[in-house]
Amino acid sequence: MTIEIEPLTLIPTQAAPPALHADDIHVRWVMPEIYHDLPVQETDDDEMVRLLEELVERALPGAGDDDKTRFGVICALVSGDLQAVGAEYASICLSAVDGSPCTATVVASLVDSPEVDGGVRGAVRAIASSLRRVEAGEVSEIELPCGSAVSCIGTRESKLSGELTETGESLEFPTWYIRVHVPLPNDTTFVMEMATPTVVGWDTLSTMFGNTVSSIRLFHADGSPLITSAEAGA
Repeated sequence: MTIEIEPLTLIPTQAAPPALHADDIHVRWVMPEIYHDLPVQETDDDEMVRLLEELVERALPGAGDDDKTRFGVICALVSGDLQAVGAEYASICLSAVDGSPCTATVVASLVDSPEVDGGVRGAVRAIASSLRRVEAGEVSEIELPCGSAVSCIGTRESKLSGELTETGESLEFPTWYIRVHVPLPNDTTFVMEMATPTVVGWDTLSTMFGNTVSSIRLFHADGSPLITSAEAGA
């Protein structure tokens, strides 16, 4: 069972946006309602199972037990993989665009910024230069409402575990993604990525992700706003 995406759901409406704390800087953003948070920060196995069961019920109301079990296993495997790589936040959607099923994940993490001079602006240039050397995708330096950033749009090969295929053998498939890097003035970079293996939903999902990225806001520990754009003198 899938949920058809309607135009209005492209507007982020979640009342309590996620937040990350990078030392003295807080990062907040708003997720569309069709995304469901994955328990990537949960370390208790029993609590993780409970949260995954709740996620499946929200994402697939009225679906059969087989569909729920299959989706639950996928969410569990994805959550485990993301925990292993240090993801700070992740969510997943299962929906439909023009009648075709599609799925996507959004993952957020904090990484060290490049060791360069020039503050945020220098980090933006260094990240863009590094991505252009190693990525086959389209790399751009951009300005978001929260400040200067770098975007990368491309594809990569992903692998589906044999546990989830009819043959029992692992399956490789292309995944399309948009990744945005937002350097912070404390030598940390906030990274957010949307990835989908269902290209049929790319236009809708990428538009939705553009709304999410545009909703990113930065704050000092005292709650005052922080903007890191070159125009703001960062």
